[in-house]
Amino acid sequence: MTKNPLKEKLRGKQIILASGSPRRKMFLEELGLDFIIDPKSVEEVYPEHLQGQEISEYLAELKATPFKEELEPNQIVITSDTVVWHNNASLAKAADKVEAFEMLRTLSGDWHEVISSVCFTTKDAQKTVSSITKVKLKEFSDEEINYYIETCQPFDKAGAYGIQEWIGMIGISEIQGSYTNVVGLPTHLVYKTLMEL
Repeated sequence: MTKNPLKEKLRGKQIILASGSPRRKMFLEELGLDFIIDPKSVEEVYPEHLQGQEISEYLAELKATPFKEELEPNQIVITSDTVVWHNNASLAKAADKVEAFEMLRTLSGDWHEVISSVCFTTKDAQKTVSSITKVKLKEFSDEEINYYIETCQPFDKAGAYGIQEWIGMIGISEIQGSYTNVVGLPTHLVYKTLMEL
């Protein structure tokens, strides 16, 4: 039987996914990896002068900080952060329905960037990679935005939307770059980096 090249490459290594995201978990499973899930809580605060990719890279690396003292030589920790960047501002997770509505109204009918950074940390090394996808949303009616917020409760997502949900099905008019990146993990970069580690 033909073996998974990535699994073979990582033989003897233990992958730790430091994320509670069901989407990131699904992607690692679909890559055929064995891993454990162990998110550690950090306060996701970044210096105000950071922009776009600098924010996601800073936060991805920050999430790896609690692991640094305790890693075994065979362990690889994967931490990640996704930023929705629009009009020189980062749209984080919405706190409530009002904030989610405002974010989607802002993104409606315009282009934005989805930037995901993934940090790979071992006992003696760290590497961070990033992917940027440009997304164009159609002009949404208030009814469409309200329906989406009511049915999907997108409060755990940057920019208050999930491309894989109803709003993505009806609203993505153009996309330039990696689709999985917008869902939350640039799988092509994860594969490439793990093969090179």
